[in-house]
Amino acid sequence: MKVGIVCPYSFEVPGGVQAHVVDLARALRGLGHDVDVLAPADDDTPVPEFVTPAGRAVGIPYNGSVARLSFGPVSFARVRRWIAEHDFDVLHLHEPTAPSLSMLALMVADGPIVATFHTSTPRSKMLSAFQAVLQPFLEKVTARIAVSALARRVQVEHLGGDAVEIPNGVDVGFFADATPLDGYPRPGGTVGFVGRFTEPRKGMPVLLDAFRELDLPDARLLVVGRGDDDELRKQAGPELASRMTFLGMVDDETKARALRSVDVYCAPNTGGESFGIILTEAMSAGAAVVAADLDAFRRVLDDGKAGVLTPVGDPSALADALRELLTDPARRAD
Repeated sequence: MKVGIVCPYSFEVPGGVQAHVVDLARALRGLGHDVDVLAPADDDTPVPEFVTPAGRAVGIPYNGSVARLSFGPVSFARVRRWIAEHDFDVLHLHEPTAPSLSMLALMVADGPIVATFHTSTPRSKMLSAFQAVLQPFLEKVTARIAVSALARRVQVEHLGGDAVEIPNGVDVGFFADATPLDGYPRPGGTVGFVGRFTEPRKGMPVLLDAFRELDLPDARLLVVGRGDDDELRKQAGPELASRMTFLGMVDDETKARALRSVDVYCAPNTGGESFGIILTEAMSAGAAVVAADLDAFRRVLDDGKAGVLTPVGDPSALADALRELLTDPARRAD
């Protein structure tokens, strides 16, 4: 089949939805399907060969974050041309209710359409404002997927429809077979963090406070993601900053190597998560996981059976959990 996938979020900034779209496209291509992905990205952004860049994106507040999306007349023309040129058998739109390429594709497209919904925002002013306009277009959708029960609830409460719950998949072998970074694993243990660490909802201040309480002077923090590392070093202070390593924005292969390098992966997020694909990636790489007790993370970690859950925004509890795992190899291996 000829499958078109539309990703709303820019490939200029890595994220869970982008990673899911790429993994899905690779899996479908591996099954012999002809797959092309349309996503925001400028010409200088490295993308897989099956991704068609749709131009630069702009930051728009969305789902408790600042999402980089493409919208407007130029984007509309690019979407229409892409659809016309490919003659897809099925179109798969991610987050079609966000002001993005996916919404534009929904307006243009005919034929079978699958829509995947990722957001778990319980009360969305944006969805409420767009609902009347979107409803006729949403009726064009052949099948709806929600990546979690929370995302499915948004469907019911805001959009008057339902969806099949299908959690995001992960290529386990890609992470399990990755080679650790040079110099890892390190004596004393390493805690990993992946994400846009300047976003408050990602919980970096909580993690820094937890590290200050952690009486393990040889433990280190490996940070991967977008943000001002100089500013974060200032926030951490000289002593803690000396135990932190920053990789910045990395490609998928380096992210997998980083996850293979850590003993414990920490997700101290404070909210705004519908799934938490990074948790499944970390577990695939063999890392023990400590995460904030958010609904989405609780479901991924099977109510704490597959990882340690700590109260949201509680650095002392987080420090206790990190200490327990870093000092107990047998517990980490469970």
